[in-house]
Amino acid sequence: MNIDAEARGYPDLHDHLAQLEAHGQVVRVDRAIDKDAEMHPLVRWQFRGGLPEQARKAFLFTNVVDGSGHRFDVPVLVGGLASNREIYRLGMGCELDEIGARWATAMSSPVAPIEVDDAPCHELVVRGEALTGPRAGLDGIPVPVSTPGWDNAPYTTTSHFITRDPDTGIQNVGNYRGQFKAPLRLGMNPSVELTPGIYTHWLKYRDRGEPMPCAVVLGAPPAVTFAAVQKVPPTTGELSVAGALAGAPIHTVRAKTVDIHVPAWSEIVVEGYIATDALEPEGPVGESHGHVNLQEYNAFLEVTAITRRRDAVLTSIISQVTPSESSLIKRVAYEPMFLAHLRDQLGIRSVVRVGMHEPLTNIRKVILVQVQRGTPETEVWRALYGAASFQRSSGKYVIAVDEDIDPDNADAILWAMSYRSNPERDLRVLSHQDPGHGPQAQGSDAAVLVNATLRGDYPPISLPKREFMERARDIWNELGLPPLSPQAPWYGYSLGDWPERLEREAELATQGRYFEVGEEAAQRRRRDVEMNQPIDELGG
Repeated sequence: MNIDAEARGYPDLHDHLAQLEAHGQVVRVDRAIDKDAEMHPLVRWQFRGGLPEQARKAFLFTNVVDGSGHRFDVPVLVGGLASNREIYRLGMGCELDEIGARWATAMSSPVAPIEVDDAPCHELVVRGEALTGPRAGLDGIPVPVSTPGWDNAPYTTTSHFITRDPDTGIQNVGNYRGQFKAPLRLGMNPSVELTPGIYTHWLKYRDRGEPMPCAVVLGAPPAVTFAAVQKVPPTTGELSVAGALAGAPIHTVRAKTVDIHVPAWSEIVVEGYIATDALEPEGPVGESHGHVNLQEYNAFLEVTAITRRRDAVLTSIISQVTPSESSLIKRVAYEPMFLAHLRDQLGIRSVVRVGMHEPLTNIRKVILVQVQRGTPETEVWRALYGAASFQRSSGKYVIAVDEDIDPDNADAILWAMSYRSNPERDLRVLSHQDPGHGPQAQGSDAAVLVNATLRGDYPPISLPKREFMERARDIWNELGLPPLSPQAPWYGYSLGDWPERLEREAELATQGRYFEVGEEAAQRRRRDVEMNQPIDELGG
């Protein structure tokens, strides 16, 4: 089907890749790369090598081989969805400051998909006996090993599992990993979703004594992937949210061997049935909580068909230890959604930003709620409780800070906790929280809520005022010293407790007139005070 993005109404993965290349966001690697030992470690370096986020790129591997030396005919795109915010923005088709509103509209005004009869994802169809041919099954798909040295197989990462509720007929699209176990068997881990979705569908099919039909999409239009990794209301449907994100209905087509509708402009689709009468070991595999997830019993899918585009591109997300593509693709959407929940649903208008700490903690565990100066303490605590309860497993440490504290600066956060909060007064422990996933995920967890906002006026930040720091920076640059990357706070500012008398004395000091300050001090000598007596407490 030769339909361009304008006629379709939204970009597919090929359009997105062309857009990334036009904006200089792609590193094209044409030399042979071993997907099982070299591919992910190579891309991983841009997340663990000290590069700033904006320097990270998408990598397109056009010459992919495996550990046995087999060469694949499908290129692999790694980091092409959210290696940095610019890549995510291009996929969304809007400016960064418009992303929050785009998500809010998509959630409130979804656009239902439309069915078509013909689709690019059916240009090549392999099913029945043909699946047993050489490299005709999963072994013909170049899925990389994500964590070489620990993972026991290639695991799909950008894999959208589509299942249907047998009672309501509503489809769910969720992004889960899939372990290559045999040419026609794909392991899977639904992370035991408690909300209506693949796990609850599986339970219903198990009660019926039937295997569960499923289609796994490997590579899709960006809007579909962004929706698949998001927490979407079960009655809305991810494809409808994707349509609203894209600004046009997502085209779907019925799969060849299962009663599931898949995005027509998918790259590769694996069809089959997930067994409900048995489970088998799955893992180990590196996880986003920063540890290897050891073996668990999980479900598996028996493949009945593999369909694909003639010019298919496989996508693979960098996950595991954060920051990663996996954490950024969620963070860019989650932060404005948390903010909208606190401001619009709970009516706490003094909340100005919600930040989610990404490095190592994977955005869910440490959440920062930034509020306007002078927000009533009751509203600060409402915001803390609201953030801790918005998502089932998000918010183990929820900290309220003032606007001068950068939620992305862990040092500034610890500074606020150290000097603006009193644990005896400003800390609450919220019991019976969901532990999420990780080595400690047993039973229930707890959330620690901390009010680290200012109480009243404080003295200024003890750094030179901005104009002096800026003048010094000009001299720094004139001397040809190494480039600077200012870290907040990089200049001093008032926090309310700064009388005009002290402002005047500081001005005299910068003019070299500090002896005048000393003369005034001599005139104010007293014999009725103790050492370290604050002058302001004396009055007058």
